[in-house]
Amino acid sequence: MKELGVRVRDRHALRHASKGRLAAVCLTLSAVLFSSVLANFPALAQAQDVRVALAQFTTAVENREPIDQVSFVSNGVRKIYFYTDLRGLSGQTIHHRWIHDGVVVADVAFEVRGPRWRVWSSKELLPDWIGDWTVEIVAAEDEVIAAETFTYSAPDV
Repeated sequence: MKELGVRVRDRHALRHASKGRLAAVCLTLSAVLFSSVLANFPALAQAQDVRVALAQFTTAVENREPIDQVSFVSNGVRKIYFYTDLRGLSGQTIHHRWIHDGVVVADVAFEVRGPRWRVWSSKELLPDWIGDWTVEIVAAEDEVIAAETFTYSAPDV
């Protein structure tokens, strides 16, 4: 009986060891396949390197954070902010390129001085500047790393 008890425990240990090895093999295969996918799809690999943690339009910035997120602004609003939370871009110059109806109207440069850098730019809006506004976040070599758009609407009549 004692011998049988040992065998049962050994079989039990063997089963758990086999499951552990199987899990390790599956994990290794998953890592290899994921690496292969990233190598064949550079855009997916770049998405893994989060450089812009947050990019949004807001009506104000308080304590280095946006107070709201807007994508549609009525003609009564006179100032809009574009807020970005940048990661891993220390030492680089980043631009907020403001575009109104396809025309660049401002380019604001920022020096990123840390691994996480929160920065914003703003635009005074004139009542006749209705239409779509886009801000592109531009890195070195004119690479657009993110962009957001809001609509400035005419007043209701």
